[in-house]
Amino acid sequence: MTEPAALKSPKWVTMQDVARMAGVSTITVSRALRMPDKVKAPTRERIDAAIRALGYVPDQIAGSLSSRESRLVAALVSTMAGSIFASTVDGLAQALREQGHQLLLGTTEYSSESEEQLIATALSRRPDGLVLTSGEHTPAARQMLAHAAVPVVEVWDLPEQPIDMAVGFSNHEAGRAMTRFLFDTGRRRIGFVGAMQEGDRRGRLRLMGYEAALGELGLGAPRSVADAGIASMVERGARNFVELMQRWPDTDAIFCASDSVALGAVSEARRRGFAVPEQLAIAGLGDFDFAGEHGLALTTVRIPGYAIGAEAGRMIIRRKQGDQDTPKSVDVGFEIVRRGSA
Repeated sequence: MTEPAALKSPKWVTMQDVARMAGVSTITVSRALRMPDKVKAPTRERIDAAIRALGYVPDQIAGSLSSRESRLVAALVSTMAGSIFASTVDGLAQALREQGHQLLLGTTEYSSESEEQLIATALSRRPDGLVLTSGEHTPAARQMLAHAAVPVVEVWDLPEQPIDMAVGFSNHEAGRAMTRFLFDTGRRRIGFVGAMQEGDRRGRLRLMGYEAALGELGLGAPRSVADAGIASMVERGARNFVELMQRWPDTDAIFCASDSVALGAVSEARRRGFAVPEQLAIAGLGDFDFAGEHGLALTTVRIPGYAIGAEAGRMIIRRKQGDQDTPKSVDVGFEIVRRGSA
């Protein structure tokens, strides 16, 4: 009986597949990959075109594992600076260890091109799963992932059309909810401070949620400063805070795209003599360790980072074990936590 298309198990794109598409022998493909100068240019071009079309990734461990199981899961996170993804990595690693798997970690620094290279490197090791924190992928990366015979979980967001599976929360709704919370505390001139990188889709969604809330509440045009740069998020938070207050000096509340950005904003506000929260309320997102009562006492959006990682690990293991009922998307939600800064 023919297996339904939706239930067919994916398979790795092989060197033989590339050879068939390029109209050459498998040995020629192997030679083109190992010693390209020994293959005629027109032939190399056909092979390269087939590799791109199929999303082929060379197998670096072919023949070394009789079971074809690496028991490795690769996680490519946008950054390890600060602590934004630390709890998620902890949760993922723990869930995998419980099932005899180990975590292979890489950082993309919010670069889609870096992510593409790391995906190729990770897939060449034939991992049992892949976890991604970026919501933006190059066409080549999507092609590789579409043909990879491994579960893929996107985390910290809920894309409308995930590559495979997703576990996270609505960044748009989180931005909207915090802005409305600040409004409910009596603030009416609410600004936004971010530290946007080129590939930071989540930050842009939080900004869009902030802008949506302003429109719903009739609070006028956005007051936002969210530039990118090579400085840390804390430093950019401080710099962007200064720019926002120079442009809109009557601002009475600021929503920061993350707790790391808020750390810079709060520190700079206090250095400049602003009374927080009496004169200026400041809120963040993430509920990092330093945001608690023994740290900044920062009002923030609490994200269950550990739960996100743990669920991503369980989704990969269930899929690997053949569970066809593994959900495509899991929403872990978020919570507004009110502390002394707002």
